Amino acid sequence: MNFLSIDCSTDLGSLFIKVENKTFSKILQSDKYSNDLLMKQILDFFAENDLSFSDISEILVNQGPGNFSALRSSLATAKGIGLAKNLKLFGYNTFLWSCIKFFNKQDIIYSLTKYREKYFVKKFNKNLISNTRAEEITKEEITKKYNNNFKVITKKVVKYFDNEILKLDNLNIVTLDHKELEFLRLRDLLEKSLIRPMYLS
Repeated sequence: MNFLSIDCSTDLGSLFIKVENKTFSKILQSDKYSNDLLMKQILDFFAENDLSFSDISEILVNQGPGNFSALRSSLATAKGIGLAKNLKLFGYNTFLWSCIKFFNKQDIIYSLTKYREKYFVKKFNKNLISNTRAEEITKEEITKKYNNNFKVITKKVVKYFDNEILKLDNLNIVTLDHKELEFLRLRDLLEKSLIRPMYLS
């Protein structure tokens, strides 16, 4: 599986390419998220590594949560490349991405994030299937209701979390790895139709 992954969900975004057994990655600053600048970053990234779009067959793009305009720009860019180069397009979200390491290891996983001073939680089963929307939740609810539950947060958002939450039992801080997205693709867990920004109110 050869693919390009685009993640513009946080202040420090990233590009990732996997071609055969080789991988390439690049960090993006948030001021490079506009359509034109992002496209240039992607083209430069391919050129720097002596690659072309013919080397990949799929594009994976993060749907969020995150800055809505940045997500919208990255999705539009990904869709444009997909149409122009006849590449398959798939979407993923950070809630799901953060749970990959615990596939079939925990019956229930709660993925937590913080966005615009609000906490949100999304529930997954052991097969990383979720039938619920991301819900807003208070710090007090997290510490009382979810204290004993298996929880994950990404390393990128730890700095935004209250220390009381970070001291809870069964809290796992995970580093997101683009290489693991291939697992979601092979398990048919990526979005194929409604690829749009994940909006948290």
